[in-house]
Amino acid sequence: MTSQSLRTSGPDPHDPMPFPLEPLRTGGAQVSVALVMRCGEDGGWKGRLRFTQCDDAGNLREERLTAEIFRGASEAELWQSVHALGEHHIRDLYRSLG
Repeated sequence: MTSQSLRTSGPDPHDPMPFPLEPLRTGGAQVSVALVMRCGEDGGWKGRLRFTQCDDAGNLREERLTAEIFRGASEAELWQSVHALGEHHIRDLYRSLG
């Protein structure tokens, strides 16, 4: 009798994956922030920020996305570029998309 493999495959790094960041407070509202990153065909990592704002009932009110402005030769390098931004820069990115 042959046994089946229990090996499971992880997510494809070429598919965009969101990672939550600290939310923003702006204009009296809370805005969720996520880094959406993926591995490009060239092996480099690319990322964008996704901002979502929901109403009090949890319904999506607004979503804004940056272009893939974050780049890194590795996943760790991409994270470093995102963490190097201060909260005020992330808030300014959000406002610039409005």
